[in-house]
Amino acid sequence: MLPTLTGLDHLVVAVRDLDAAAAEWAALGFTLSPRGLHSAHIGSANYTMMFGEDYLELLGVVTPTPHNQALRDFVDAREGLDRAAFTTTDAGAGAEALRARGVDAVGPVHFSRPVPLPDGRETEARFSVFRWPVTARVGGLGIFACQHHTRDAVWVPSLQTHANGATRILRVLVASDDPAGSAAALAAAIDAVAVQDGDFRVVATAPSRGAVAFAPREVIARRAQCDAAALPREGGAAMVLGTATPRPPGFATGVAVIFEPA
Repeated sequence: MLPTLTGLDHLVVAVRDLDAAAAEWAALGFTLSPRGLHSAHIGSANYTMMFGEDYLELLGVVTPTPHNQALRDFVDAREGLDRAAFTTTDAGAGAEALRARGVDAVGPVHFSRPVPLPDGRETEARFSVFRWPVTARVGGLGIFACQHHTRDAVWVPSLQTHANGATRILRVLVASDDPAGSAAALAAAIDAVAVQDGDFRVVATAPSRGAVAFAPREVIARRAQCDAAALPREGGAAMVLGTATPRPPGFATGVAVIFEPA
């Protein structure tokens, strides 16, 4: 892996109506955090669904800013799985490592959001991120890295239990007409290896973290038991979540959600 990266951190589902999207995901059995408002220069708000080491994020624009231009462009076209984040231990060093390779990295960008706690107190979650340029999307999926300065403010224990039994991200499924080429691009971006696993070309991120898998959308639709037309031709299409409670696949805000034994 690229220096400072330690594996898949979270998935960003970009939505137009944040509260309506939260209701859809809650209906699939997820416990959602209270709505969070990011720093003014970021101009977005979110809900999260927390697991043991990783999580899902619903993200929407509150105020247009230069920082959220890419998010606005995405939701102008569709809602759905927009980006994957990797955990970084040092966002500044990670950005410099990319620049040393000739990659036009963006960041580090620093921001925060208030976090209401179950006991009525409030704390603050602080982050630093860097990202690969928008032109470096892999198979239509954006990639960036996130440093958590206040993990206890994000991984709140009471938010990590879900009615659907989900405990972790196993795989991100990305639709691509050129799975081998898309997987090779991601592997090169993060210093990983792409391997064939059945119908999917897979890039692992860490032994205990989720992998990113590429296949044509028809293959993903069969796995998700949904209509291929509901998925993008290119881009994040589905997620496979580990669960202690077997259950059928679901669908929310343009994303197929597959549950498998953890």
